[in-house]
Amino acid sequence: MDILAQLPQVEAMCERLYTAQTPQERTQAEQALRPFGQSTEYITHCKAILDNSRSPYAQLLASSSLLKLVTEHQLTPQIRIEMKKYFLQYLDTHGAGMEPFVATSLVQLLCRTVKLAWFDHDAAKAIVDDCKALMERGSPGQYLLGLKILAMLVSEMNTPTPGRTLTAHRKIAVSFRDLSLLNVFKASLVALRVLLDGKADDKLKEQGLGLALSCLSFDFVGTCLDDSAEDMSTIQVPSSWRALVEAPETLQLFLDYYAASGPPPSRLALECLVRLASVRRSLFSSDAERSKFLNRLVNGCRDILRSQSGLAEHHDNYHEFCRLLGRLKTNYQLSELVSVDNYTEWIQLVAQLTIDSLNSWQWAKDSVYYLLGLWSRLVSSMPYLKGDSPSLLEANVPKITQAYITSRLESVALAVGTAGCLDEMLDAEEALSEQLESLPYLVRFQYDKSSAFVASLMDPLLEHYKAAAGLPSLDGPARGQLAVLEGQLAWLVSIVGSVIRGRLSSSSSSAESQEAIDGDLAARVFGLLPLMDSGLHAQRYADNSRQRLDMAVLGFFQSFRKVYIGEQVMQSSNVYSRLGERLGLADHAAVLGVMLAKVATNLKVYGASEQLVHLTLGLFQDLATGYMSGKLLLKLEAVHFMLGHHTSAYYAFLEHPTNGRNRTCYYNTLARLLFMEDVPQRFKGFMAPLASAFSEVAARSSGCSSPSALRASTPQAAVVGLFRDLRGVAAATSTRRTYGLLFDWMYPDHCRAVLCCLEAFADVPAVTTPLLKFVSEFAFNKSQRLTFDSSSPNGILLFREVSKVLVAYGNHALSLGAVGDAYNDKYKGIWVCLQALARAMSGSYVNFGVFELYGDAALKDALSVALRLVLSMPLADIMSYKKVAKAYFALLEVLAHNHTGALASVDGPTFAFILTSLDQGLKSLDVSISSACASAVDNLASFYFRNVVREPESGRPAPGSAEMQEHLSRHPGLLPEILRSLFDVILFEEHSNQWSLSRPMLSLILINEQHYGQLRQQIVLAQPPDKQAHLSSCLDKLMADVGTNLEPKNRDKFTQNLTIVRHTYRSKS
Repeated sequence: MDILAQLPQVEAMCERLYTAQTPQERTQAEQALRPFGQSTEYITHCKAILDNSRSPYAQLLASSSLLKLVTEHQLTPQIRIEMKKYFLQYLDTHGAGMEPFVATSLVQLLCRTVKLAWFDHDAAKAIVDDCKALMERGSPGQYLLGLKILAMLVSEMNTPTPGRTLTAHRKIAVSFRDLSLLNVFKASLVALRVLLDGKADDKLKEQGLGLALSCLSFDFVGTCLDDSAEDMSTIQVPSSWRALVEAPETLQLFLDYYAASGPPPSRLALECLVRLASVRRSLFSSDAERSKFLNRLVNGCRDILRSQSGLAEHHDNYHEFCRLLGRLKTNYQLSELVSVDNYTEWIQLVAQLTIDSLNSWQWAKDSVYYLLGLWSRLVSSMPYLKGDSPSLLEANVPKITQAYITSRLESVALAVGTAGCLDEMLDAEEALSEQLESLPYLVRFQYDKSSAFVASLMDPLLEHYKAAAGLPSLDGPARGQLAVLEGQLAWLVSIVGSVIRGRLSSSSSSAESQEAIDGDLAARVFGLLPLMDSGLHAQRYADNSRQRLDMAVLGFFQSFRKVYIGEQVMQSSNVYSRLGERLGLADHAAVLGVMLAKVATNLKVYGASEQLVHLTLGLFQDLATGYMSGKLLLKLEAVHFMLGHHTSAYYAFLEHPTNGRNRTCYYNTLARLLFMEDVPQRFKGFMAPLASAFSEVAARSSGCSSPSALRASTPQAAVVGLFRDLRGVAAATSTRRTYGLLFDWMYPDHCRAVLCCLEAFADVPAVTTPLLKFVSEFAFNKSQRLTFDSSSPNGILLFREVSKVLVAYGNHALSLGAVGDAYNDKYKGIWVCLQALARAMSGSYVNFGVFELYGDAALKDALSVALRLVLSMPLADIMSYKKVAKAYFALLEVLAHNHTGALASVDGPTFAFILTSLDQGLKSLDVSISSACASAVDNLASFYFRNVVREPESGRPAPGSAEMQEHLSRHPGLLPEILRSLFDVILFEEHSNQWSLSRPMLSLILINEQHYGQLRQQIVLAQPPDKQAHLSSCLDKLMADVGTNLEPKNRDKFTQNLTIVRHTYRSKS
């Protein structure tokens, strides 16, 4: 291909690729240009494009293709060093006139090349000096380019490279950290001083600050630190940075940048200060130096607070400054803070900033989290504060607490009054929970005052709400006022719930004395409940404000349950004394009765609100699963009513299709309560509505001539609901007794109806998915619940029914052509089928020899359909969908362990697919997948060793051994390739399941002894030349004192040797 002759066509195709108006046009261009990024032969073509084309689109294609080639292919060290030199020179020559997106792509290409060549030659490590030389030439364009390259270099070194192991990435990152990162940070500080003194433009300042921030954000110790996380941990800066961090001018430089710039430079300067405030304590040479550093930091913050410069005008600055304040208490003790100069002024200014932020809730709502976190940590440290220095928290914390509560209530009126919009803060669950986590510490700091303030706000609102219940109707203004009232009550209920939950983190001495106050506040919320469902309020369940109030009540119930209902809570708690005095709720049972009544009401009236139903059932489930609360619930008449009247006629949420998952939770909870007592008659009555639904299906089926006719006569929603309900009941059976009740109820009366429903709705995933999930749950032997008598055929009968379902669904899935949504329309049903089969075959309740002995095809058919289903999915798709992969490899593990002969007897292409997929699975980062694959490989290799390589102990080979021998003779590279993958994973990567991955290696070596030496040589030669001799000497010890057998002691000796080899090699590499 003469690239220069075809350059105009290539440029036109590139422009079409990046500016195409239709997907078809873009796809056509992608296919034409794809070869540039697939073969190293095209490296010279890409270089020719860069040298001769001025089209930015062609340059971008060449750059992105080279990036792909450099990343995905093993280039020689010489080529990589030459490429590094070429890219740097090209950027130096052409960088100023390039489009920004091309320059960025080329800079990334240069840095990726440098990273991959880091251990090849010292020329790669000289990149920092190269950039300094580029910056010293004085041109603004070259100065900016040098900063860009350094920033991208730090980012590239800090980010795992696609296709490379995490271990290889960390080796390069650690070397870069030790050799070059400090020099890069120093270069950024020098550049920042030059730019600040030279009045450079904001773009250069932003690049310089961005570089400094990248250095401070580096993952110094391999913890994969997420700098965007709100609770950023301590930064483990190396000791070599000590002098630079302790130097006063370093901190002052960023403070000067903040004072002299607007965003984004000012924001980046604050981010750098946040990182510096987070450096580890042990970095400083002494406590005195650390105190000096803290003094400079606090006084810098004080100066910003004094002047308010850049805070009110720029939200980004405000947000980062709040983060900085939050970091001060995270990384420093209260005793250290109160000892700094000007602490009194600083704490007063921070308090005023906090109050102003709370009152400006629309503008500062995302920043309040950091300020509340700061004050909650300060309050939590008060018991440990020693000395005479005043903290001044006593005067400020109550003011902040009151400002928070008052501002939240005021926000409701403003939000409702603005075009009727919702109260955003109440609807933002994550932000709300973050704020309410800090609030209990503030409220409980001076609980008497704070609780009196909350009560003074809440009592008038309750009176108004009570008066509103008696109104006959609402006009427009009154409706708005009531929405405001409900929003304010929702805030107060949420606040009371969070404060009560805060008792869990309070010290025991103070918490017990505060129980009476908890009881007073809780009594107000419990007193609200009768008002909510009476009079006018009982007609407003569809209103958003009313639903938010009910959500707040459910949150309060959860908090109260965690603290005051359970095995550890005394009946004589002061909380129950107060509740008994005010409302007559003198014990756990009385409170549970109120909660259950609210649960029942919500399930009746809130069917259309999936979120509220979900929260209600979550509370119901939590109450039922607690040992003590579950026992208490069974004593309530309301629970027995629910167990006898649980259909949609009583609870309207069951009629709404959006509550599909909720109804599974609902029936699971009811069944848990039902099974707590051994009363079989109750079970029959409980299941009567489900039996009636099955009987209807059976009656319609007998009256229909075909599955399509049954489908036309049976409501789809009823079938979906039936199997979701059944799955909930099945999941609740955790003992032999309870599972026996369900099995006897199900078989044989209703099994035929399950198959009829599947045949009628086979092409409707909304039906087949819940049906198959029920079958999978029904066949699952968790907690050994499927334990039948030795003379019982139930295990075999159950497997036959599972087989029928799998075959029926499998035949339909195999007949499907192209589908729009591959996962939902096909793969989801397949993985549930594979899961069901794996569970049935690993449950130890079926003697599978019976099927062949008596000519029953159930096992054979199920295995055949399962393997055909697997083959109908591309291996890339199996690996892409985690649930599909987990189900598939779990089934392979079961088959390789218990049905090795059947697995070995499949046809050649299927066997090759299975081994290829196991090789891919071993490389998975998911521990469950790689462990399952290792187990399957071990069983297959051991089977081959015992029946083909060695004379079988029984004298005759096991069924399938001849077929497996034939498969491996046709594909001799399959098992050696798996062994090669295992060596790579064990020796060069980090996995938490090293032991599991090592188990199949001995059996693979023993059946490939003639290839092992060659394979070992390949592994050694694939390493850098300076490490080959060391690895070879380590591998020499692998088979020391290891025999040619698979006895447990011999396996353990091999595993021990492998561990020593791995440790010895990695300790010196």
